[in-house]
Amino acid sequence: MIQRIAIIGAGAIGCVVGGMLSRAGKDVTLVDQWPEHVEAMKKVGLRLSGTCGDHLVPVQALHIHELQSVTRPFDAIFIAVKSYDTEWATAMAVGYLAPDGVVVDFQNGLNDERVAAVAGRHRTLGCVITIGAGMYEPGHAMRTDTGTIGFKIGEHDGRVTERAKALAALMNAVAETHVTTNLFGERWSKLAINCMANPLAGLTGLGSAEVRIDPEISAVGVHLGAECIMVGRAAGHEVEPIYGVPAQRFVDAYEGRGLKGLLADIADIARKRGGGRPSLLQDVMRGRRTEIEYLNGAVCEHGRRLGVKTPYNDAVVAIVRGLGVGFKPDRRHLDPVIAMLPK
Repeated sequence: MIQRIAIIGAGAIGCVVGGMLSRAGKDVTLVDQWPEHVEAMKKVGLRLSGTCGDHLVPVQALHIHELQSVTRPFDAIFIAVKSYDTEWATAMAVGYLAPDGVVVDFQNGLNDERVAAVAGRHRTLGCVITIGAGMYEPGHAMRTDTGTIGFKIGEHDGRVTERAKALAALMNAVAETHVTTNLFGERWSKLAINCMANPLAGLTGLGSAEVRIDPEISAVGVHLGAECIMVGRAAGHEVEPIYGVPAQRFVDAYEGRGLKGLLADIADIARKRGGGRPSLLQDVMRGRRTEIEYLNGAVCEHGRRLGVKTPYNDAVVAIVRGLGVGFKPDRRHLDPVIAMLPK
């Protein structure tokens, strides 16, 4: 039974989840590296806003160095740090995990195997996140989407297990949660969404809805997403629908069939779902290192290995790399990729 939970990486998503679980009476500990944020949660509580409602939730919050004071192990530990911090965060988590506990990969990107390599596959679960969230001040997280389904929990081998069902039941306190038998197909679908929105928002400064409504920028997004789908398929996965749209429509558009209709559908979905600022844009705004290497960069890397060309993702990664850490968003950053679009 999952009773004690830790979330390592109390960023926007981690706080929305941890805050809503705490509000539902669950035993949750939030662990984070941002001193001012942890102190705000300790002294005032965690403020939640946006589409999850307005709440001020008393939470258990720890600085990373305070984790050593924990003597009772956790039944589930969510790894919710940036992808580049995956290994050390997982290694730290294992030391505080109950013998029959589970480590949950609660990140963007394709980190399940990296988490399993440290924690052991037998005690690793994956969770694909479909909600959006933002954090712009210490102690305050907001949910930014209006989607129905929030999370998809899955075993690596596709089995429907009691622990997966238990975790899904727990997460229903945050948003509707399903158990999937196709974890990696869901991962590649979410990666396509991330690849379509994150770098475009980070480079231009536009929000997740805006990059899907602007036809020129959205067309770049479709090409980025289609390459991700093709690489995921080459890796042997059946990529699940993107925004509820069959993956094949993105590939067809990439190959010159039906782009205009797909762009109209994506814009319509964006207007209905709304959205905030994708995580990569939030990182750019704070002058932080981005996760580009673990999003579009992962598509490029897997594409090279599998013999699938990824010119649009290659171009976007090169631009972000070239700008370095601390660049200012500007729509003109995207001009070289827009120029690649078929006329």
